[in-house]
Amino acid sequence: MTNLLIILALLFAALFVLVILAEKFGSRDQEQTAKLSRYIVPLVAVLLLAQLVKMLFFSE
Repeated sequence: MTNLLIILALLFAALFVLVILAEKFGSRDQEQTAKLSRYIVPLVAVLLLAQLVKMLFFSE
């Protein structure tokens, strides 16, 4: 149980650091964000198909 708590504490600390760094150095360009966001849905669809193929044909 202590291992779980240590892992959770490390994950929350890493998330805290990443949020601070993203706010400080993150891009605020709306045009670039819009360009990148149009690739998200097709990439998620490809990921779902790849996981489906893996589950159907390569599961043990």
